[in-house]
Amino acid sequence: MKFFSLFFLVFACGVMAASPVVPGLHGKHPLGQQQVGRLLISELRCVVCHTGSGKHGSPAPDLSLVGWRVSPDYLRKFIADPAGTEAGTLMPNLLDAETKREEIAESITHYLVSLAGKSFGLDSIEARDVAVGRNLFHRIGCVSCHSPRDANGRETTSKGVVDLSQVPAKYSLASLSEFLFQPANARPSGRMPDLNLTRAEAKSIASFLIGIEEQKMRLLKPEAKKVASGQKYFHKFNCVACHQMKGADARPALALERLNATRGCLSRQPKGVPNFHLDQSQRTAIAKALAAPNAPLSEKTKINLTLTAFNCIACHEREDYGGVSEKLFRFFGTDEEGLGNEARIPPPLTFVGAKLRPEWMRKVLFDTKTVRPYMHTRMPQFGEGNLGHLPALLERVDKLKPVVMPEPTRDNRRKLREGGHQLMGDKGLNCVACHDFNGKKSPGLKGLDLLTSFERLQPSWFYRFMLEPAKHRPGIVMPIYWPGGQSIRKDIFEGDADQQLKALWYYFSLGRSARDPSGIRSIGTSLKVTDTPRVYRGRSRIAGYRGIAVGFPGGVNYAFNAQNGTLSGLWLGEFLNVSWSGQSAGNFNPRARPIELAQDVAFCRLANDKAPWPLRPVMNKDNPVNPDPLYPRNRGYQFKGYQLDADDVPTFLYRTGAVAVEDTADAVVANRLNRLVRKIKFDAPKAETVYFRALTGKVRQLAPTQFATDAVKLWVPKGTALLRSKGDTKELLLKLELPKGKFKIVIQYELLH
Repeated sequence: MKFFSLFFLVFACGVMAASPVVPGLHGKHPLGQQQVGRLLISELRCVVCHTGSGKHGSPAPDLSLVGWRVSPDYLRKFIADPAGTEAGTLMPNLLDAETKREEIAESITHYLVSLAGKSFGLDSIEARDVAVGRNLFHRIGCVSCHSPRDANGRETTSKGVVDLSQVPAKYSLASLSEFLFQPANARPSGRMPDLNLTRAEAKSIASFLIGIEEQKMRLLKPEAKKVASGQKYFHKFNCVACHQMKGADARPALALERLNATRGCLSRQPKGVPNFHLDQSQRTAIAKALAAPNAPLSEKTKINLTLTAFNCIACHEREDYGGVSEKLFRFFGTDEEGLGNEARIPPPLTFVGAKLRPEWMRKVLFDTKTVRPYMHTRMPQFGEGNLGHLPALLERVDKLKPVVMPEPTRDNRRKLREGGHQLMGDKGLNCVACHDFNGKKSPGLKGLDLLTSFERLQPSWFYRFMLEPAKHRPGIVMPIYWPGGQSIRKDIFEGDADQQLKALWYYFSLGRSARDPSGIRSIGTSLKVTDTPRVYRGRSRIAGYRGIAVGFPGGVNYAFNAQNGTLSGLWLGEFLNVSWSGQSAGNFNPRARPIELAQDVAFCRLANDKAPWPLRPVMNKDNPVNPDPLYPRNRGYQFKGYQLDADDVPTFLYRTGAVAVEDTADAVVANRLNRLVRKIKFDAPKAETVYFRALTGKVRQLAPTQFATDAVKLWVPKGTALLRSKGDTKELLLKLELPKGKFKIVIQYELLH
């Protein structure tokens, strides 16, 4: 009997209503309970009825064309039971207590259809458009607010997303395409942003969301009697409070300041009033806000409310909140894998008001300006009417101690221009190895065009970023050229870091008149090592998308895989061949046959000495989808950049879990011995055991601390070695008992060929 009663209830009333969904409140947001209540009051448009607060809710959808945009059948069902028809909707149920609910909904539908001036109609959908749309939907950022879909088209996430399961019953191909192309025309609130779609892209995404299955919908010709009745009902239920109509005014209700948080719309079972189907946490939050509805907000709180309301925090971090969730990480792609996560994940917003010039921020927010064409996710446009207040707020709140960048004197201009030119090129800091310049492609990775720096950035932020890149963008592949504030190039401005940074800034200020730095046009070349070590960054078969090659005088060379934190290859002889097609990123290949080492994460925590090593996921033709897109981040690895010492020897900085690692290798060439001495320093917040995978293959033990393959001999610290069999091969692990604080190990590689 209990089962039958429950079945009857669901069958009679439709899908059980879900509470309203504001996507930003379901991630890592910065709002306290009272602020959540304020946001809900705004998003639910409480203030359009409850006047006197001085606040404004988000604009409701424009209904002038809704009769063409939405299927009449769906429109009628939605009016009769909004939350039961569209899970998580912000539209309240106004007809709960009405005995003629279906009749009223039908009449209002006739009225709204009559306003459209054109009829809802169905179109055929092409399978190829569905395939293109599926790719676009999961590629450009739609999944930040909507659920990804599996191979069968089913939504994989339900909590905290805007439900799209009803789309095939709601829209036609033409109406949904038009809405996606220009969403602000129908929804001026901006909660559905403009993603700068072409009409073809909008049609493809619409095709994917609707699906290839034939739509069966009732078409409706408005009846005059029902139109007149529907218009009366539209005004009776105060729909004009949210949805503005010419010649109609909303009826004011009790002022917000006088509301009882336990009655009316906020009661557990609202009767005769709009029913938003609020859950207990939402009612509690709104009650907290109503306790002080006119309490002034700090400018920081206003920023937090805005970023949460528009769900900016689904893609961007700011301070300690927001950011891409792990379950969505795999949908954020890039054409420049070698640049790491900063090429796929939208930049953090921490101190963004101190980073970007206000005029540039407005171009990004309102004019689709971007400097990261390699990033697949698109910056959504919410409209100046919704976010016009944000640039000024951010500029006032985000403050850095100013760095004075004075216009150079006439006598000093030439000196600064030449210094900046030298620093940029391959005979200086070699910035062009990873950055485009003035529209010209880098011979290596295609980082953002450096000539945009002066137009985009505040000088104080630029100055501080250049000193500590990884502090501002964790995981960035860019090296530290001024470690501890000291320049590695003593030959330019006598090593004066302040002068060098100001020279770069002045060089960028020249705009398109800036002379091309040395190396920007190099298309194919052989890189040689002379009397100082040489570093090159790019793609490589031996070191992956984020490869860093290091060559030493004497012919000892190695490659470091910054993606996984591994020393991935060693070779003797000449350094590198660098190739560039003109369209793709630069590649490097050793000029001698390399000794290939493991490509998997180097450091890991294991349950015990026999636990298997977590291997890098491998994709191929049969398995094209990455089964573990968070690897090796989910194993604790995080790249923090690298810095060069006075001799141009790099130190790689990364983390394994909470342990900070500094990894430096130097060559020793003498008496026909060719060795690489690797010094690894650890700084652990607490004592713990970490395993290091030092060598794989046909490994044999020569002595307690000495191991070898046919190609390389390895010396390891005493008492750390674990030699394990793995099929036909073996793997050498070092079991490191790290104490709290600083600790160092030394490993020596001798190249045997």
